[in-house]
Amino acid sequence: MAENATTQQKRAPRGRNQDRAQQAPKEEKIFEEFVINIDRVSRVVKGGRRFRFKALVAVGDKKNRIGVGVAKGADVQAAVAKATDAAKKNLITVPVVNTTIPHEVEVKVSGARVMLKPAAPGTGIIAGGVVRSVIGLTGINNLLSKSLGSTNKVNIAYATIEALRSLVPADQWVNPPASATKKAASQKTKE
Repeated sequence: MAENATTQQKRAPRGRNQDRAQQAPKEEKIFEEFVINIDRVSRVVKGGRRFRFKALVAVGDKKNRIGVGVAKGADVQAAVAKATDAAKKNLITVPVVNTTIPHEVEVKVSGARVMLKPAAPGTGIIAGGVVRSVIGLTGINNLLSKSLGSTNKVNIAYATIEALRSLVPADQWVNPPASATKKAASQKTKE
């Protein structure tokens, strides 16, 4: 009887799940997730109301990449997981100059208007609610912003992403050739 007890202790774990657990690589967390909002939504069916959850999630790596996703699920965890996947599929790269944005920008999405302005070093992120959550995941440390119009969190998040997408890096700014500006100036003086 004593022999059986010792042989059972020496055995390796058996079963398919044990093998898979050893083979599965550990996934590194590249992105930081932030759940901005969770809503309980319902649809009316013959028997009453069916409730689901809608999640708004921002995903960023604090190295100038950011994405926002919205999804619904039967429970909160499912909704957040789907929204995170949606956000990772819609990542954008933000041009950053000295921990701020290269120029001022104002964007309107649906009823929400978002205005972003570059700020001097040491200013911090001056933004409200949703805009602060999205900007905080980009790696931008100094920014001024104002959220105007609609207070719908989803629209504000998408407007912020659209504003960041519309930024043009300073090295790609188009300056008109000097000869073109001289011609325009000379035509104005002739009139």
